[in-house]
Amino acid sequence: MSAPESRKAANGPNTADVHRGGVTGDRNMSRRGFIGITASAIAGVMIAPGVRLIEIASAKPIDQAASKSVRWGMLIDTTKCASGCTDCVTACNTENGLSGGKSETDSQWIRKIDIKNLHGGRSTSLPMMCQHCADPPCVDVCPTGASFKRADGIVLVDRHICIGCRYCVLACPYKARSFVHEPLTNQKPDVPRGKGCVEGCTLCVHRIDRDQKPACVEACKAAGHEAILFGDLNDPNSEISRRIASVATQQVRADLRLGTGVRYEGL
Repeated sequence: MSAPESRKAANGPNTADVHRGGVTGDRNMSRRGFIGITASAIAGVMIAPGVRLIEIASAKPIDQAASKSVRWGMLIDTTKCASGCTDCVTACNTENGLSGGKSETDSQWIRKIDIKNLHGGRSTSLPMMCQHCADPPCVDVCPTGASFKRADGIVLVDRHICIGCRYCVLACPYKARSFVHEPLTNQKPDVPRGKGCVEGCTLCVHRIDRDQKPACVEACKAAGHEAILFGDLNDPNSEISRRIASVATQQVRADLRLGTGVRYEGL
């Protein structure tokens, strides 16, 4: 037996499979095992009458994993997105319990930006949020596995193991991650947040898992703009897939080849 093999035999296995929302990966037992035991211990703790921590920390019930047959995404028609309109931003803030940027350090999950073509002079307004990449840089650089991608393509942050290092903030080319600097009060039951953690657009995962659409999508439609189309990118018969197949669309920073789940029309 070689030296590396003998050490391995002496120390025993050092990895374990951890399943989170349909994603399986190797995790160090000494750290992840402790976290898993701790999470299980507190899962049944009541934090309010009739509400347990596990119920608000997970979008789907713990025994229902996200399906890899689905890839959730958005198509945003910038020709219908008016400069100065913030209906999607307001809806996001309301749905997720965000302040709306009352201070410079407040979290911002979606923002409106105006871009201008320096050659043609055309200006375009569009919402920018987490692009829910197929190969997310935030996941690659996270040292604890707190940043992860569900099997259905939604990129999330596990606040139980986020240490607030902000590597993901630096890695994101879309500036879509925020750090929570201050204590939080009056949180939404479906959207747990925490001081010292990083967060960003979740595509309203708690709504998706109830067969609803993200708040920004519904708000845009209710306002009569209908600039945001949401659906399954893996389903060739879905409205979003048919639209992408019939019109020219772009990914922001397509040169990075991240396979974003958010596409733009009219850029």
